[in-house]
Amino acid sequence: QVQLVESGGGLVQAGGSLRLSCAASGSTFSVNAMGWYRQAPGKQRELVAGISRFGSTMYADSVKGRFTISRDNAKNTVYLQMNSLKAEDTGVYYCNAILWAGLRPLGSWGQGTQVTVSS
Repeated sequence: QVQLVESGGGLVQAGGSLRLSCAASGSTFSVNAMGWYRQAPGKQRELVAGISRFGSTMYADSVKGRFTISRDNAKNTVYLQMNSLKAEDTGVYYCNAILWAGLRPLGSWGQGTQVTVSS
């Protein structure tokens, strides 16, 4: 079973940037689409960015133009570069393998990494 470890979160002022990393164990990383999810306080977890095994990407409208997802299959790692952060980007960020057709999560969740944007 793939294990996921998210890192890179923190406290940042509005307009600032953060880069999240998700390290995955297991030899199947490169064949999986991967996604970054966000769970804001009191809200459901939502998919904010996804990347297919071939590098195609998708973004939620709320982060389009500000966030960039990328992957390094040699390092079994997926990244989320977050620029021009807003207070509404605050939440716990998780990564997971996703089914590209349907964009639904496939595996178990890691512990996530907290992002707090102060306005």
